Amino acid sequence: MRTDRPDTATPSPGRSTTGTAVAVAHPNVALIKYWGKRDEQLVLPWTDSLSMTLDIFPTTTSVRLAAGDGDDTVTLDGAPAEGEALRRVRAFLALVRDRSGIRRRAVVESVNTAPTGAGLASSASGFAALALAAATAYGLDLDATALSRLARRGSGSAARSVFGGFAVWHAGTATGTDESSYAEPVPVRKELDPALVVAVVDAGPKAVSSRAAMRRTVDTSPLYRSWAASSGADLVDLRAALARGDLEAVGEIAERNAFGMHAAMLAARPAVRYLSPATFTVLDSVLRLRREGTAAFATMDAGPNVKVLCRRADAGRVAEAVRAAEAGAQVHIAGPGPGVRLLDEDR
Repeated sequence: MRTDRPDTATPSPGRSTTGTAVAVAHPNVALIKYWGKRDEQLVLPWTDSLSMTLDIFPTTTSVRLAAGDGDDTVTLDGAPAEGEALRRVRAFLALVRDRSGIRRRAVVESVNTAPTGAGLASSASGFAALALAAATAYGLDLDATALSRLARRGSGSAARSVFGGFAVWHAGTATGTDESSYAEPVPVRKELDPALVVAVVDAGPKAVSSRAAMRRTVDTSPLYRSWAASSGADLVDLRAALARGDLEAVGEIAERNAFGMHAAMLAARPAVRYLSPATFTVLDSVLRLRREGTAAFATMDAGPNVKVLCRRADAGRVAEAVRAAEAGAQVHIAGPGPGVRLLDEDR
């Protein structure tokens, strides 16, 4: 990925458009949430969001150009992609072809190490990796900002997984264009030293997709607009907390933002409920940790699984408390992770 070139979408003469490109990206967890689109075709959100890219659960995606201009072939986790997953990847590849002017079909193979569809941002890592691999295979020379815009068209949160550490995704201001909606890194004081304890209480697919749940919340929840307004204020406060390395303030802001989002979902008609009894068991364990003096704060995305923000030095204690509270949970400890990269960049 280039970061020193102007924003361009023209084939680069120095890149092959006939070989295979392989990219790796990691999921991110939003501390200020993205929930709701104002433009579904361009994937433009109503609000800014801010996330931490994780150092666990990477997605590896290869794109190989093949002869002819037939249908793209897509394999996900060793099996042929079907239904909506196949449609989304093919639509994304068509966008890349339109920008490159190269009509050859693609053979895509993608492997996730996080459960797909369980609210663990597998679409973020998946489309960030696909964006870089496809752009490289089709000869697009994109800087980081342009790559973030491109990844956003596959999955909104993928715009943030282009970057490592903390990233803010700007909702943008223009109507009918996506130029002002992209992610960029957020500076953080090294004293913050955060960890996220990920408690997977249900790794199965969601009954209601994020896309459908977003639409329903925006269209029917009487709480959505007030949450969106408060989310803007939360973002300002959280960026200030990150800048001064104040983990407790970061955690308090992230927790209230997540609870507000889920409250707006519950007020939708009909309600969107992702939180399960196991979710509340884990949330109660986080509250107990705080009462006992450990800085631990919860956040949840579109699913029942809980992520607990804490200091890296406390991550083991937090993980033990979560396991003790919910014996069936799979518990993982994550730190800030890297941005998307081509595999051959590490050689």
